[in-house]
Amino acid sequence: MDLNLLQRRSDYEWEIPQHGAMRVPAVIYASEQLMRDMDHKVYEQTVNVATLPGIVRASYAMPDAHWGYGFPIGGVAAFDPEQGGVVSAGGVGFDISCGVRCLRTGLRRADILQVQKELASALYARIPAGVGSTGTIRLNEHEMDQMLTGGAQWAVNRGWGTADDLERVEERGQMKHAKPGNVSPQAKKRQRDEMGTLGSGNHYLEVQEVTAVFDPKVAEVFGLALGDVVVMIHCGSRGLGHQIGTEFLRRMAIAASQFGISLPDRELACAPIASDVGEDYLGAMRAAINCALANRQILTHLVRRVFADLLPQARLPLLYDVSHNTCKVEEHRIDGGTRKLYVHRKGATRAFGPGHPDIPEPLRAVGQPVLIGGSMGTASYILAGTRESEALAFSSACHGAGRAMSRHQATKTWSGRRVVDELAARGILIRSPSMRGVAEEAPDAYKDVSAVVDAAEAVGLARKVARVDPLVCIKG
Repeated sequence: MDLNLLQRRSDYEWEIPQHGAMRVPAVIYASEQLMRDMDHKVYEQTVNVATLPGIVRASYAMPDAHWGYGFPIGGVAAFDPEQGGVVSAGGVGFDISCGVRCLRTGLRRADILQVQKELASALYARIPAGVGSTGTIRLNEHEMDQMLTGGAQWAVNRGWGTADDLERVEERGQMKHAKPGNVSPQAKKRQRDEMGTLGSGNHYLEVQEVTAVFDPKVAEVFGLALGDVVVMIHCGSRGLGHQIGTEFLRRMAIAASQFGISLPDRELACAPIASDVGEDYLGAMRAAINCALANRQILTHLVRRVFADLLPQARLPLLYDVSHNTCKVEEHRIDGGTRKLYVHRKGATRAFGPGHPDIPEPLRAVGQPVLIGGSMGTASYILAGTRESEALAFSSACHGAGRAMSRHQATKTWSGRRVVDELAARGILIRSPSMRGVAEEAPDAYKDVSAVVDAAEAVGLARKVARVDPLVCIKG
């Protein structure tokens, strides 16, 4: 990216002044090196988002930002319905509510090393992963609608988890105002056999060791200590979410012109929040959020069963579950008052600070857990939201490392077998149905997650609590 196009506000804050059709300025949070390494498309897309009707304060991009469909991945924007604000399917993304949940185990590294190979094989055998992967759950039409309405609560009611889990999930595991009737038969068909599956791409299930603690007081509240073993599950709404995104982008492309909305990029297709198309999308999107929450809840149950067989002393309570790729109605302070805004986070994590009422009471004093997934074979991070993040980016933070090269480039650079062997030599066991998929997700195909997390902390979006490194990784 050409840094001459931006004004540097601090070591980690860069502003694109309002110009042309922009209604607000754009702000990118990143170090100078991360900025230089960003594709110029991030600049273009962050500017384009700033032209949309009803946008409030600024168009934001997180330190892991990279090119996406319409919005940059790592993009955050809030819209005011009282000022003609819009909702954009491109501002949410195709994998609606893709997210991460973290389970504590009560185990230590030595416990895992005794059964590492057996654990890797058992998780791989019992956690369906890969393109088009299907599980053992089959939902009929009635059950599908119940799942799309109930989310993780539906899953717990079916025996896949406990009520305690729901206390550690955004929205307590159920996104309100979901409308399964707005989800097309094709979207439901794609999901009918995919509940309890990881999918492909950058989705994973990892057994990890806490290798660094940066904030002992917060770590204690989170139940984390050096040497502890945790499990992270990263997946979303699978085929259902992708189908909803595809269908509504088409509808919104037509709707935008009908409402006189001028788009600098067709991929920014949107519709007024209060329009029929906007309301239809919000109802379908919320149903997809519930699908993702239910999916991660079922996967949690499957993981617990594997651990119960191999490591019966383990207990796997949920630390937290966070969603990326959402649009949520939230109250934020603007110009000295409080407004109800529709906050789009695409490849970004909600990061409420200490005291926020939506944080579970046991965690409220220290802030919301923010789970930052690394790339296969590299560290992931557990952070906590800050009060400062509210004013910086509507209480948002980065969500991962962010790609540094395309999947096509990655497969030209690495072979999957080479990646698996190199990681095994470092003590990290990879299991995947696709060696091509492993090559696409090679660790060096992503940005340095530590640099991304350091930037997020330096600017105040979230603060580091712990680093976790993989021991076992199940990849789609």
